[in-house]
Amino acid sequence: MHGDLRGPLRVASSDEGVDKDGPLAGAAFRGAGTIKLTSPDSSGDRRDEAGDGVHSADTSPRGRRDSSSRHTQPRSVRMRCRTTFALLTSLTSVVAAIAPTISASAAPSATGAAHGQKAVCAQAPVGRARCFAHVQTHSDGVTPNATTSYTSGYAPADLVAAYSIPRNRSKNTIAIVDAFASPTAQADLNTYRTRFGWGAVTIKQVNQIGGTSLPAGDTGWGQEEALDLDMASAACPTCAIVYVGANSASFADLSAAVNTAAAKGATVISNSYGGSEYSGEVSAQEAYNHPGVAVTVSSGDSGYGAQFPASSQYVVDVGGTNLARSSTPRGFTETTWSGGGSGCSAYITKPSWQHDPSCVRRMGTDVSAVADPNTGVAVHDSYGSTGGANWLVFGGTSVAAPLVGGMYAVAGVTSAYPAATLYATGASLYDVVAGSNGNCRRGAAYYCQAGTGYDGPTGNGTPNGVASLH
Repeated sequence: MHGDLRGPLRVASSDEGVDKDGPLAGAAFRGAGTIKLTSPDSSGDRRDEAGDGVHSADTSPRGRRDSSSRHTQPRSVRMRCRTTFALLTSLTSVVAAIAPTISASAAPSATGAAHGQKAVCAQAPVGRARCFAHVQTHSDGVTPNATTSYTSGYAPADLVAAYSIPRNRSKNTIAIVDAFASPTAQADLNTYRTRFGWGAVTIKQVNQIGGTSLPAGDTGWGQEEALDLDMASAACPTCAIVYVGANSASFADLSAAVNTAAAKGATVISNSYGGSEYSGEVSAQEAYNHPGVAVTVSSGDSGYGAQFPASSQYVVDVGGTNLARSSTPRGFTETTWSGGGSGCSAYITKPSWQHDPSCVRRMGTDVSAVADPNTGVAVHDSYGSTGGANWLVFGGTSVAAPLVGGMYAVAGVTSAYPAATLYATGASLYDVVAGSNGNCRRGAAYYCQAGTGYDGPTGNGTPNGVASLH
């Protein structure tokens, strides 16, 4: 071990996730069974967040010891004693911190009600994606907050009001790309549309190579599909919708599906999934390179940290907010959702239109919208529900990507790479200035902290009418 053990405890193993809001805020969980202790003095093998690859050891006074002040026991005995004592103390702190988190997972909603949340897709290994949908639950963090009729969650009219979305009867095509296919997608979307005053619509559903034989169903991804279809319709109820289902959640299959969506003439391609960055993403991102098409991608659901394909230089990386009603002239206020992704890519070249000061490669995000499950949206899904309780409340940046995508369909795409335009028109967006999605190095607070102007968690802000996207 390097340095002392008086700093924060980091719990690590093979599958990564982060406790953002609980008593272990900032601790990374990478699976079960392995505990790694680090401190601010630690000089372990870490990738520098700015992308410069520098790893520096601790040379501060706190990292050094004056030999004259030490006891006279052999050095090996002293080190073993200090290490054992620090390990026991740290483990005791972890147990004390985890216990209340397990028993009280609920968080207050914007209306004061206590809710929990859970991801509907499991963690995925490198080279594969997970969907980023989170369903709102009761306070137990397990049972979905489901009802037999619409009772809660933002309705389309709320989203129209929050983001000043015009109703211009656009006929552009929105493609939704996910893994697998829900057998109830068509019926669920039409139930949603009927409840909110629109007529039925026919979805064109194809597989990753454009054929009509759809892939197998998957409950979690099926809920993601229902969410994406509802949000696309909420933003643009007159748009045509194409659903392209990949055979699996591998990036190879999802990339093939994205290319098929572009070949089908989509104006917008929405992608509500992602996974850990990996070296192969530099070439894999070419599947998302479709000039003149708005390719929107969810930034992630594990808080601070870059995800692929959101990190691609060709896409619109969409972050997440907490959207709460207020007495302001707008009628809503927004802060950063703690679960949304952001960060400096480890691999993707910085596009010419980004000029933030610290990240030398692609920085995420570009824009953001509602994502916090505690201020979530209404969704109709009969595939992943039981007992006829098919109305649920969803969050995650899986809400934000198709919602912003639908707004691009209303606006029309006027540039080769729509993300670039956001950096020229940022002043017309709603600036999100408060909140954080995790811990990032002190020299680049904007990586994880909202503030005036551009920041990582919310990008240039949230849409203020579709003109703000041009």
